[in-house]
Amino acid sequence: MGKSTHFSGQPLYCQVIKLLDKSKVLNHSRSNGGERYVKRFDGWTHLVVMLYAVIMRFDSLREITASLQAEARKLCHLGISVMTSRSTLADANKRRPESVFESIYRDLYATYRNHLSSDSRSHKEPKWMKRLQIIDSTTITLFSNLLFKGVGRHPKTGKKKGGIKVHTVIHANEGVPSDIRFTSAATNDSFMLKPSTLNKGDIMAMDRAYIDYQKFEQMTQRGVIYVTKMKKGLKYSVLSDTMYQTPKGLMEVRIQQVTFTKQLKNGETINHQACVITYADEEKHKLISLLTNDRESDPSEIIAIYHKRWEIELLFKQMKQNFPLKYFYGESANAIKIQIWVTLIANLLLMVMQKGLTRSWSFSGLATMVRITLMYYVDFYSLFNHPERDWESILEAASESPHQTSLFD
Repeated sequence: MGKSTHFSGQPLYCQVIKLLDKSKVLNHSRSNGGERYVKRFDGWTHLVVMLYAVIMRFDSLREITASLQAEARKLCHLGISVMTSRSTLADANKRRPESVFESIYRDLYATYRNHLSSDSRSHKEPKWMKRLQIIDSTTITLFSNLLFKGVGRHPKTGKKKGGIKVHTVIHANEGVPSDIRFTSAATNDSFMLKPSTLNKGDIMAMDRAYIDYQKFEQMTQRGVIYVTKMKKGLKYSVLSDTMYQTPKGLMEVRIQQVTFTKQLKNGETINHQACVITYADEEKHKLISLLTNDRESDPSEIIAIYHKRWEIELLFKQMKQNFPLKYFYGESANAIKIQIWVTLIANLLLMVMQKGLTRSWSFSGLATMVRITLMYYVDFYSLFNHPERDWESILEAASESPHQTSLFD
């Protein structure tokens, strides 16, 4: 049988890590103290092994090392000259600072963000999409409460589980995190909202956990628009109240111009003027109230901006479903953070490769097929643009070959 029509001289994984710059990776490792007292297991080898484990969705160090041993003849293609043992990988996850992988991710994001934001359908997107940022957090549950303080208690046992909260900001037209911070699950989300980092014209969509009148007033003064969901029990004074109805006499949208008053600890009083937009959600069959400082745009635009906030929830779901974030390769806080950073790197690399395909793939389908073929000698773009080509060539060859008489004819 001949070679596959997708044959390549190197495993598919080599094409993934070609998006990385080895010299940059090692420089990041050196500048963050990741190469101290290291003989052979340098930052590049550590990253390549961890990326391999995350893409393959391995749950333990034993699975990682056993799989690498089975692929020993292909490791030279990856720039790996040493066979990784469980103890070596465990020590590296414990000792090499997680800031090494943080700086690698931030460098990759800066390199590929324009590639990720480019979209042939961009002319269909509203003008505000390029200015829209979304902020939210997701909690990754841990089995120990010793490293990161958990929140809430088990209803039956009364015990707490630990949890690490990943605070994330994304640009709506990019789909990958532009800023990330880790805290314990018990940390309030609002600290991540920093008006000083935003520019005039920016739009910030967020959940109601970020409501802070002082920060909202700072954003208004900087010319930054925010859109969030109202909390119950908020006290405000109504300046004007306008309701629009449908032809059937039902409420379509209600617009209230309001003022919030807050007394600060230093005795200063903040008066923040905003707009409350209430509309009927037909799918959920209930009224939704949004809070914004944009008092000029059409209410339908404010509602559309808030609906875009769901993109960050889809990102969290994408990462938790396609990468191993239920089991960790180390028990230390450093090891856990390294695995999350490597997951973010893997997610970014696969999204960059997905952008280069002409065939439409869901991220889940792409991640599954990459996992299956990761160490196959196939060309990524040939295989994923035309996965049926091998089968078609087999059928074509079978139809051209002379008929052979069967023994049982």
